[in-house]
Amino acid sequence: MARLGRSFYSRYTPDVARDLVGATLVRRVEGKVLTGRVVEVEAYRGADDPASHAYRGLTKRTWVMFGEAGHAYVYFTMGMHYCLNITTEEEGEPGAVLIRAIEPIEGIEEMLLRRGVQDVTRVARGPGNLTRALGIDLRLNGEDLVTSRELYLLRGRREEEIGVSTRIGVSSGREMMWRLYVEASPFVSGNRSHRGTSASTG
Repeated sequence: MARLGRSFYSRYTPDVARDLVGATLVRRVEGKVLTGRVVEVEAYRGADDPASHAYRGLTKRTWVMFGEAGHAYVYFTMGMHYCLNITTEEEGEPGAVLIRAIEPIEGIEEMLLRRGVQDVTRVARGPGNLTRALGIDLRLNGEDLVTSRELYLLRGRREEEIGVSTRIGVSSGREMMWRLYVEASPFVSGNRSHRGTSASTG
């Protein structure tokens, strides 16, 4: 499978989010290769998205979102979780896609060990669980996914129905249907009440 390139990421954020579903996320850490199929994402933009970190402009925290597309935007939240986002759009136009869940493929035992769980469906379900399973923290903030050997995405195949819904845990911008997920996947996070009308994207 080919690695996703800069032109893939340098597009309208919701379009990138939709096309990331089914891609393979690769993490190389401590001599191990951990991979998983992306099954759930959320799109976030800038001045037109009050739920986005970039809504109030460029800050020390959000500088990655305003830069080149195809970089990791990693942040710490709730005093306990790291979240992995992928930057999108043209430089200066902030956007990012939050990776909410993956279906583990390679290195499953290592992921289970890092998470301290035995149920593979729980190991990388939810953004905080995903980063713990893959050993992702602030050291990867700004990492270039187009050239990195530690973290990158490969083009995938997708044949399932794709569900769409409002985003989880936001107090503003709740009307935007910018959460996308594999409809039938047991690896998807979130309350089922968030799920909206499904759409096949082929």
